Amino acid sequence: MAELQTAAPRPRRPRPKVVTLTDRAADRVREILGNAEKDYIGLRVGVKNGGCAGQEYTFAYAEAVEPFDEVVEDKGVTVLIDPKAVLFLIGTEVDYETTRLSSKFVFNNPNQTDACGCGESVTIIPASAD
Repeated sequence: MAELQTAAPRPRRPRPKVVTLTDRAADRVREILGNAEKDYIGLRVGVKNGGCAGQEYTFAYAEAVEPFDEVVEDKGVTVLIDPKAVLFLIGTEVDYETTRLSSKFVFNNPNQTDACGCGESVTIIPASAD
């Protein structure tokens, strides 16, 4: 019988980042972390149920990487993605905008299907394997 030759394992292609940051968003995150009362490793981003459209994006200071966090390094900033939010955030670009009336982070999320009028809550469907 002929011997089976096993092929050398192919190198894995790099995984795409769950979220990316614009330059403005990265600058603002650095500013927020620089003005924080403690040393944090980055910001934690998630999604929670709430608001009139059903879901809201969340931000919190991150002191440590939690089990199953998705760690995103982009433009010199560390963003930790809550594991329950990963499928909702795949492909999202986080921007920071300042208008005459407000300054805020803006999520340009391809999985978002609706938003309330005030922009505080959204409807998001999980990314599919397609």
